[in-house]
Amino acid sequence: MTRNGTSTPTVADLVKAVTTPPLPLRITAYDGSTVGPRDATVELHVKSPRALIYIATAPGELGLARAYITGELLAPGIEPGNPYAAFDSLQACKHHLRRPTPAGMRAISRLLRRAGLHRPEVPQIETPPAWRRALAGVRPHTETADKETVTSHYDRSNRFYSLVLGPSMTYTCALFDSPGTPLEDAQRRKINLVLDKLDLAPGQRLLDIGCGWGSVLVAAARRGIRAIGVTLSEPQARWANAWLAREGLADLAQARVMDYREVPERDFDGICSLGMMEHVGVHHYDEYFHTMFVLLRPGGRLLNHQITRRDSSQRNGAGASWAATSSPTGSSPPPGWS
Repeated sequence: MTRNGTSTPTVADLVKAVTTPPLPLRITAYDGSTVGPRDATVELHVKSPRALIYIATAPGELGLARAYITGELLAPGIEPGNPYAAFDSLQACKHHLRRPTPAGMRAISRLLRRAGLHRPEVPQIETPPAWRRALAGVRPHTETADKETVTSHYDRSNRFYSLVLGPSMTYTCALFDSPGTPLEDAQRRKINLVLDKLDLAPGQRLLDIGCGWGSVLVAAARRGIRAIGVTLSEPQARWANAWLAREGLADLAQARVMDYREVPERDFDGICSLGMMEHVGVHHYDEYFHTMFVLLRPGGRLLNHQITRRDSSQRNGAGASWAATSSPTGSSPPPGWS
């Protein structure tokens, strides 16, 4: 393993030590080394030794995610907001991994020493891991823990989310009738489908659990439905109530900063919970559904929407990178989980 006639290992040497060719992507590095097909459709660039440190100290998707979100691992030609081609290529690399030889391990060690191997600071965007929260006395899925999780993820400023989510500020999935359907139209179709399924008449009462920035509240109030939304995020509630006021709908709907377990009203004609169940935790599902049925009038309608797994072969918990940046206590079990 040489570079310019020396015995200094390169980043390409490191990659070769732990993979078998041909790789499904091309990797270039700060030291000028390259590995992988020249005609690969996806290229990753290791910008600095810091990327190696992130990957070495948190092997797997978490280290890669840290390097990517801090700008130390680049994907030239890939739209930052749509990096799935790069993710697919990385996923395919799993089939090319191999255990390095003793000589390969020595080369890897030398390269990491030259990179200044140490445990780097965790990127600020990350939520503290469950073990650190436990040491601080925060038990998972208590009201305090859920408030902290929501604050960490959703209180990054309404301006930021307005740039990402667009005018409707809809954070859950959308319903497309064709590939050319604009995102905002697809989001509107999804919300209308939710309200159509609840089939509430003007004057009836709706509770939206995890109401976000209020898109369902606004759509419901436009139909004459009296709606209450609850969220643990103060910026979300402010946005939702300001939106309702601009629309002249504040007399019909409101957003509250409140845990769904603390809602004092009862006998709602309909309840919806869209994309909130991922934060509940599988061991709290009984409490979650019991609480909603207590809040719902007899014969009322409940619509629950969540992300799930394809099948029971996948684990329930969040992946490492999702847990670190989005939902440290999140879970998405497969259909039929019990």
